[in-house]
Amino acid sequence: MPVYEYVCEQCSQQFEELVFGGVTPCCPSCKAAAVRRVLSVVSVGRSTDRTRAAMPGACETCPGPRGPGACAMR
Repeated sequence: MPVYEYVCEQCSQQFEELVFGGVTPCCPSCKAAAVRRVLSVVSVGRSTDRTRAAMPGACETCPGPRGPGACAMR
């Protein structure tokens, strides 16, 4: 039972839905049946002491939107 992401064609609401057997859901906001499935962003990661030690530390000088050091560069 996969979870898919959808966008409503009428109100542009984005939502996730657990889908059974290919059934297309209705928008939870406006109840419209005109929804479009969109690609999900998948994040796969694994953290161990060995990989953590090999990664560089934060530079703490970047003015990025996530704050100083968010770039993880030295």
